[in-house]
Amino acid sequence: MLSKIIKQADVDHFGKWLERAEKIVIVSHVSPDGDAIGSSLGLWHFLNAQGKTANVIVPNAFPDFLKWMPGSKDILLYDKYKDFADRLLAEADVVCCLDFNAIRRIDAMAGAVQDSPARKILVDHHLEPEQFAQIIISHPEISSTSELVFRLICRMGCFNEISKEGAECIYTGMMTDTGGFTYNSNNREIYFIISELLTKGIDKDAIYRKVFNTYSESRLRLMGHVLTQMRVYADCNAALISLTKKEQRRFDYIRGDSEGFVNIPLSIKNVVFSCFLREDTEKPMIKISLRSVGNFPCNRVAAEFFNGGGHLNASGGEFYGTMDEAREAFEAALAEYKPLLTAKP
Repeated sequence: MLSKIIKQADVDHFGKWLERAEKIVIVSHVSPDGDAIGSSLGLWHFLNAQGKTANVIVPNAFPDFLKWMPGSKDILLYDKYKDFADRLLAEADVVCCLDFNAIRRIDAMAGAVQDSPARKILVDHHLEPEQFAQIIISHPEISSTSELVFRLICRMGCFNEISKEGAECIYTGMMTDTGGFTYNSNNREIYFIISELLTKGIDKDAIYRKVFNTYSESRLRLMGHVLTQMRVYADCNAALISLTKKEQRRFDYIRGDSEGFVNIPLSIKNVVFSCFLREDTEKPMIKISLRSVGNFPCNRVAAEFFNGGGHLNASGGEFYGTMDEAREAFEAALAEYKPLLTAKP
């Protein structure tokens, strides 16, 4: 059995919206990851089963290793089809905002979503949600938005209407946002949900292979190159890896090729904090990915030094400056947080 973490009033409220709604749009954050796509498509399959006209719109492209997911070909990219997407948002009865806590996280879509006369619901697991939706289902203690989508559907009494395809998407989101259930995944209810998804006929082993074991040769060579440049700060139990635009061109980088790189340094003995700096190919900035183990709060580092945030052990942000300046900012963070990084458990 699952605990009823979502307020009954929110479940009832959303259920009444669905009874009257015909056109529904699902939106998620810029540079969508597995949880963004998984939660969006999981909800999309459910809404289709309800006879609704549903569309998924994301700000820009998502990684190739997620394109096997059922329904992914129907996802609309806002940066390519802005006019059509704007019309869908303007005509929507309900807009479902998934896996982001602030309107700026949907980038150029923000204005169209805010201006839409549609009722809006936010379903998310990040801290400090902005109040831009009438219904806000925000639970930072839950490991993924995909899990929240599953819980919401079940609370509406519609578990039987989750299809195999929808279950595959939900499982993918849960799996990717926990690093294959290696962090933020100690809640036993996660595994109850997995067992329920298995009853839908999903092959979790095949999903793992599709997501984590279908990369290109160039990605593997890129990984080796990145690791040869790794800096280990033994006195702070931390490590830093980086990737410039020039290096991305050299290794024929495509979106998603560096997925999971930030986790690799955590396999080094005594390293509890890892940072990955990647020059963005579209904007003049450095994308920051942070991971930690134990109780070290990488989300505090993200907020204080990199205009970001996230979860205790998995966070991200942005840095506007050069790669060298970003490294200096990371080293300044290490100096400030050294007592926590070196504290004995």
